[in-house]
Amino acid sequence: MYTFHDLAKDVLSEAGVPMTYQEIWEKAKENNLIQKLRTTGKTPWQTLGARLFVDIRDNTNSLFIKVGKRPARFFMASRAKEIPKDAIENIEIEESKPIKETSKYNERDLHPLLAYFVNANPVFGRGRDILKKTIYHEKSEKKGYSEWLYPDMVGVYLPLEDWEPDLIEFGKLTDNKLIKLYSFELKKNLNKGNYRESYFQAVSNSSWAHEGYLVAAEIKQDDDFLSELERLNLSFGIGIIHLNFDDFDSSTVMFPAIPKNNLELETMNKLCSQNKDFKKFIQDVRIDFESKRIHKSEYDKIVDDPIEYIKKKIKN
Repeated sequence: MYTFHDLAKDVLSEAGVPMTYQEIWEKAKENNLIQKLRTTGKTPWQTLGARLFVDIRDNTNSLFIKVGKRPARFFMASRAKEIPKDAIENIEIEESKPIKETSKYNERDLHPLLAYFVNANPVFGRGRDILKKTIYHEKSEKKGYSEWLYPDMVGVYLPLEDWEPDLIEFGKLTDNKLIKLYSFELKKNLNKGNYRESYFQAVSNSSWAHEGYLVAAEIKQDDDFLSELERLNLSFGIGIIHLNFDDFDSSTVMFPAIPKNNLELETMNKLCSQNKDFKKFIQDVRIDFESKRIHKSEYDKIVDDPIEYIKKKIKN
């Protein structure tokens, strides 16, 4: 049976320089080696990386060697002397450069996909209907740093369709936190050139909400990079969502947000005074809650078929 180790061996035997496991996977696709594998996993390239790391760590006679750390690259042990002297020195330089944008779609093209994900993903929404609304920064009275004040999208969970009316009224009496507010900052990609600014932008414009998330369609799959994202998540509480264009059903909450018990009403008051979209969102939530009726036309629409949407809007 053809294995992940066989695939790595076939690629690296012909490689001129050490390669990341993602690069090995892409080269295998070019050489039509993927078809030989019998795997049903959603992220087989990550399985490939894990197999290589474990094999090198636990097997003193491994066919492979690991070169460098940020990111780790792999090469055939038998060809170790062939590694160019400047290969490792160039790794850090290459990875620190911001990745040039080549995709033609806009960040706001991601909004309908996020709206679908928030409702359809069993981990994030757990079957609850979370209402979303796009916040247009250009409508803000104060320009310049508005992207650090307002998130790209906001969301709210109202328990009107899930809870008994009497229980909702009882919750008001007990000051129970019935409403849950979300904040989303969207980026086309996250990489070593932009992740810090992107993450702290999400920290800044999500401070008022119960949960804040940084969302991206392309997230560099590198162990050290993902470890850094996890560290930021544990330190500052902003979750990270990956919208996977290649397999949208595999889109996932990579790191869940750390929930806050209370809203920052003073910050919300400032946002309402400076942005009409945010003020309208708060008004709609209040009206829906008081009337016990959700007016879904006031919130963002959800695409019927995300895969078809990606084909037409993103990859076209």
